Amino acid sequence: MPRVLSIAGTDPSGGAGIQADLKSIAASGGYGMCVTTSLVAQNTCGVREVFTPPLEFLTAQLAAVFDDVAVDAVKIGMLGDADTIRTVRTWLSEHPVPVVVLDPVMIASSGDRLLQAEAEQALRDLVPLVDVITPNIPELAVLCQKEPAQTFDEAHEQAANLAAATGTTVIVKGGHLCGQDAGNTAVFLDGTCAHVRTPRLDSRNTHGTGCSLSSSLATRLGVELLQHTEAAGHAAGQQSVLTSEDTHRALQWSTRWLHESIAAGAGLQVGSGEGHGPVDHAARARRLEAAASAYPWHHLLATTDSEGNILDGTSPERLLPVSPVPAGEAVVKPAGPWTAALWAAGGETWHQILDLPFVRALGDGTLDEDLFAFYLDQDALYLRDYSRALATLSARADTAEAQVHWAAGAHEAIAAESQLHEGWLANRVRLGGPSPITMGYTNFLRASAAGDDYVVGAAAILPCYWLYEEVGAVLSSQNHADHPYAEWLSMYGGEEFAADVARSLAEVERAFEAASPAQRVRAAQAYLSACVYEREFFDQAHRALR
Repeated sequence: MPRVLSIAGTDPSGGAGIQADLKSIAASGGYGMCVTTSLVAQNTCGVREVFTPPLEFLTAQLAAVFDDVAVDAVKIGMLGDADTIRTVRTWLSEHPVPVVVLDPVMIASSGDRLLQAEAEQALRDLVPLVDVITPNIPELAVLCQKEPAQTFDEAHEQAANLAAATGTTVIVKGGHLCGQDAGNTAVFLDGTCAHVRTPRLDSRNTHGTGCSLSSSLATRLGVELLQHTEAAGHAAGQQSVLTSEDTHRALQWSTRWLHESIAAGAGLQVGSGEGHGPVDHAARARRLEAAASAYPWHHLLATTDSEGNILDGTSPERLLPVSPVPAGEAVVKPAGPWTAALWAAGGETWHQILDLPFVRALGDGTLDEDLFAFYLDQDALYLRDYSRALATLSARADTAEAQVHWAAGAHEAIAAESQLHEGWLANRVRLGGPSPITMGYTNFLRASAAGDDYVVGAAAILPCYWLYEEVGAVLSSQNHADHPYAEWLSMYGGEEFAADVARSLAEVERAFEAASPAQRVRAAQAYLSACVYEREFFDQAHRALR
């Protein structure tokens, strides 16, 4: 774990400054420390007053940290005057740190300059001594002594000139630009760029985003260096050198994390609403904590419904607990009362799927290609075992019609759909194996198809048909010729696939009608378990790559 020091000012409201830095460092996988340059009376509406402690106290804080702790990375934030800047510059020159990221706090949100001319020049002199600098668009313009850029191309040109002049990697932040892409670009010393695309959010929760990104980036760069050191078995005290690939990976992680934090910020309900609220630094951690829960799924524990009726499978009404969230109308209708009960019981999970960041971004076309590639890589592996489960179900079916239907599905799973995935993945690096979620889901399907009653196996394979078609139908309204994932949306939202779903529903309805009450209960539980696995399958790329 990298030990990361923030040298910056304060924010008693918690959204910016060292308070935001410490949250960001922890969220990004580091151990956070801080040295205070300025005590700032501010909140989400703005700065009221600034008190700068004596320089001797700044030096005493730095000495207290460096005398006791090996510092792996430093993030520099607010340095209020030329003397403070020179003090920090001198200290870091005499106490080298593997990674130094500078967030040049120079321009207020109002557009006013925060530093005197002497301090601005002192900050320019500091830039060559750091590894990465993260100016916003107005700050980049001041550092380059140019007018603020209006496009990414203009900003990239300014950043390339600054990088070449200082020997420092420059991060171009798209938040102040126009357009749907609010991503960030690393511009390296040789002028090459590595862009991380992220969709623009309509949010007022942007207080402290510059602080948060820079401290997260310093932490992730520290993570990259430590991984190099561990992999190479370097002796204590030896340091690896950051590569452009390291910086790109770190920027990807931090950009995606911050995007999620901004999106969740309004839920904090911090601030009067008159200013800009903070981001939710812990949103990712809470999401992953929920995903890691080992508690049994509710539908596997429920024995009675909300009115106390025993769920014994004797009727559709006594099959499953009622979903707390209504499912709404399915595009492909249930084939009868039993499949209607299944759809209704899965309402909460169905809406959770629709609300997943992966599914929402897939629909509007803003999904990162590497996340989609991860998903398709796992889907290609999934389809192989799903095909085997369908083939097993075909062999166990008691009617020729069912045998033909499941066998055709097995062929389509391994052939037609895999062809699309293999085409997309042809020039991409494959992971080479199933994720824990993929392996758990496919093992569950194959065990249900081969080791349990026929109706249980049929119910278990149904969500892959039904939910995929429903997701495709919902997202199809956003499909267009230039949509980056038009082929996927067309496949799962098409009439041919809908017809296959209808035939599957009819067969599951028939199997439920013929089954015993106890078999129906197990089959219904298998259906809901597969629904949960579908949710986890869609969500796993965000867990793996964020």
